[in-house]
Amino acid sequence: MLRIEHLSKAYGEKKAVDDLNLHIAPGEIYGFIGHNGAGKTTLAQCLCGLMKEQAGTILWDESPLGRKERRRKAFLIMQDVNLQLFGDSVLAEARLGSTATEQEALAALDRMDLPQYTQAHPLALSGGQKQRLCIARAILKKPKILILDDSTSAVDTATDAKIRRAFRKEVPDTTKLIIAQRVSSVQDADRIIVMDEGQVHGFGTHEELLKTDEIYREVYESQTQGGGDFD
Repeated sequence: MLRIEHLSKAYGEKKAVDDLNLHIAPGEIYGFIGHNGAGKTTLAQCLCGLMKEQAGTILWDESPLGRKERRRKAFLIMQDVNLQLFGDSVLAEARLGSTATEQEALAALDRMDLPQYTQAHPLALSGGQKQRLCIARAILKKPKILILDDSTSAVDTATDAKIRRAFRKEVPDTTKLIIAQRVSSVQDADRIIVMDEGQVHGFGTHEELLKTDEIYREVYESQTQGGGDFD
C-alpha cells in the first residue's frame, strides 16, 4: 500500500499540493486528471523524490519513505523524456538500470514497436518513440512504483492502450500512476483521481466519475465532442 498523508507543497504563496491524502492499492493502475496547475506533476515529483522540501508523509507498507528511498522505489517517466535518455543505443538504453538480458530487452522493445531501432541512438528517435523506449526500460526495471507524467502524450490512442495492457501483463505487482490530459489514457484504470487546486476533487471509476464529478465530465465531453485536450 502506498499512503500519502497530509502532503503539501507550495511555491511561494501558491500551494500546488494542499493537504493531500490518498491510499493507493499495490499493483493497480491509478489515473490522475484535472486542470493544468491542479498539482498532478508536483505530486509526481514528490512521490519519486525529486522535490527537496514538502510537508506530510509518504509511506510504503506502513513505513515512511525518505527522499532517497522514494528515488529507489519509484520510476518517473516525464512528458519530455530527452533528459532521461543516457544510453548510446536504444538497446543499451532499454537495459539501463535493470538486470535484463539482451533477449529480454529485445522482447520489451518489440512490445513497444521498436525492434528495428535497437542500434539507433535514442536521441534520433521521434518523440513518441522516445516515450515508448522509456516505458520499455521501466517494464524491464520493474520498479515498485511507476509514474507516467503525461508520458504517452506523443503516441496515438491505440498505442496508448497497448502500453496499458503491457503494464498489466508485464509488471502486475508494480503500482502504476498515470497522469494524463486525455481521458482515454486513464478511463480503464482501476481508479481515477480528479485533482483540482492541489486537492482530490473526485475519486472513482470512469463510469462513476461521469455521474458524480463535474470536472471529469467536462473534460470527457470536451474531448469526445472534438474539443481536444483539457487545458
